[in-house]
Amino acid sequence: MHKILALWATPRSTSTAFEWMMRMRGDMTCFHEPFGEAWYQGEDARWPRIKPDTPRTAGLSFDSVWQELKSAAAKSPVFSKDFPHYIEHLWNDEFLRYFNHSFLIRDPAKVATSMYRHWPDFVLKEIAFVEQRALFDRLCDQLDQAPPVIDSDDLLEDPHGIVEAYCTAVGVPYIEAALSWEPGGRDEVSWYDGGSWHANLRDSDGLKAQSRSYIDISEAPDRVREIYEIVLPHYEHLYAHRLAPGSGLGHDTA
Repeated sequence: MHKILALWATPRSTSTAFEWMMRMRGDMTCFHEPFGEAWYQGEDARWPRIKPDTPRTAGLSFDSVWQELKSAAAKSPVFSKDFPHYIEHLWNDEFLRYFNHSFLIRDPAKVATSMYRHWPDFVLKEIAFVEQRALFDRLCDQLDQAPPVIDSDDLLEDPHGIVEAYCTAVGVPYIEAALSWEPGGRDEVSWYDGGSWHANLRDSDGLKAQSRSYIDISEAPDRVREIYEIVLPHYEHLYAHRLAPGSGLGHDTA
């Protein structure tokens, strides 16, 4: 069985664009947030804001997702982009050993304000920074080294350099052509809300270098600023281990 190459991200972190690049490689079976659908609307859903009229998918469960992932990995290499808060209850050493772990982080001011635009009533549990840090620390202890971490701003500023560093770190070939694609529908990532959260990806033609932007969190609503203050230390903890272009190793700039 192949180890599942997992990218543990936060929402609104350019993770689906990165996933699309991995799909363009053509050498892996790719999964889009497979545990997420179970977390939100499976038979054993764990979404904290679930309501009696929330849609449920018959036959979908965390176990059914896990069996599908393992079955795919028994046949070919697999890449899965997912969020760590979806599977927090599954963490144990045996489960985690099935994966080749990596992380994608993003400035929480950008994540929190983007979440607010889509879901004004989102809660801390849905933004994933706390669980991302907990999983990262657990893996550092289990592996005796830090798993690869990439930062969204670094990725967007130097996509070729960061993707190449990522590929080196996780042990897969760097395929430059995978960073370009044709704009169009993205049905593969549209299980929720018809893909409305991925409009930028639908209109894009690749991972292209762009200038770094900044968000003034002081202009956000009070509850968004409160969540930002809670999650910032967790982001900074992983940020110290992020990959630099041309490197397969994390670096600490503190």
